[in-house]
Amino acid sequence: MTDAPLASLAEAAQLDAARAALAQHGLCDLHIDTWIPKRLWGYDPARRHGLGLLRGHFFGHLDLPRLGEAGVRAAGWSLTTNPFRPAGSRWRTYQRNRAAFSAWIATHPEAVATAQNTAQALEILASGRHAVLPAVQGANAFSAAPDLDAVFADGWLTRATLVHLTDSDLGASSSPLSWRRHKGLSERGRQVIAAMDRHRVWLDLAHAHPQTFWDAVACHDRDRPLVATHTGVSGVAPHWRNLSDEQVRAIADSGGVVGIIAASNFLGDASLQALLVHAEHAIQVGGEAVAAIGTDLDGAIIPPRALRDGLGHLRLVAAMFARGWSTERIERVCAGNFWAAWRRLRG
Repeated sequence: MTDAPLASLAEAAQLDAARAALAQHGLCDLHIDTWIPKRLWGYDPARRHGLGLLRGHFFGHLDLPRLGEAGVRAAGWSLTTNPFRPAGSRWRTYQRNRAAFSAWIATHPEAVATAQNTAQALEILASGRHAVLPAVQGANAFSAAPDLDAVFADGWLTRATLVHLTDSDLGASSSPLSWRRHKGLSERGRQVIAAMDRHRVWLDLAHAHPQTFWDAVACHDRDRPLVATHTGVSGVAPHWRNLSDEQVRAIADSGGVVGIIAASNFLGDASLQALLVHAEHAIQVGGEAVAAIGTDLDGAIIPPRALRDGLGHLRLVAAMFARGWSTERIERVCAGNFWAAWRRLRG
């Protein structure tokens, strides 16, 4: 018998419960940006890292070994658009980034693979590898694409946001940097959504200005679930980046999910508990099937301290138990809600 303080024993028991809860299905993080540090300075996501000079601020949160240890079996890996590039340059850069990302995955076949549908995802998870769900943040990457259907036809891309931190020719951002007088969806935005719907690419409404959000809801295929992969909720912490209760309900009504972000400024409090309060509020207004986890780690955010070293997903699940969540709710929020919506979209 250990002489560790009772608090430490309780924490150890909660971590054991978290590991057990994730043993079968794991956790799916709807949005990570670990390709950004790889692209900018050659950070290697296949190698285990420590906190480094940034001490868990902004970047360096994740890598494949730590994702595996924390029970994150799948994640939406995002390729981010530089909105300040000309349209033609954005399109060429997206193609280069996609090729480089695919090549990196191909060099680590024992650890990671890309999933385009449910059968592939299940095969990857059963093999013990990490399932990558490729995504784009800022569909203005495709503004100069000569054929939108050709962008999505091979099924590689699983989702895309319309905008990021700035406006685009598709629509307006919720960011204070938004400059467009017209805050709604453009005709090009409608064309992109139509092509995404045809090819079952998930329409991600994170970052969208409310008018762009509602225009997108109105024009998208009602048989397709919507998603906001990384966001807070304004019912807990009012913020330009967070969703209103009405927006959460619209996503829930579509059969989609809302991934709760780990950015402390959007949560309104730098704690794991704050993230769970946001998830609870989403459930309160949208039902048990709507809440998921979309941390935005490695996306230039400052997460709660317990999430900065790459092992925080496990602590987050332990905090769910400590908060009195049922095992059923934990499994739904960690993975079940996401995979149910994914199955409706991707088959």
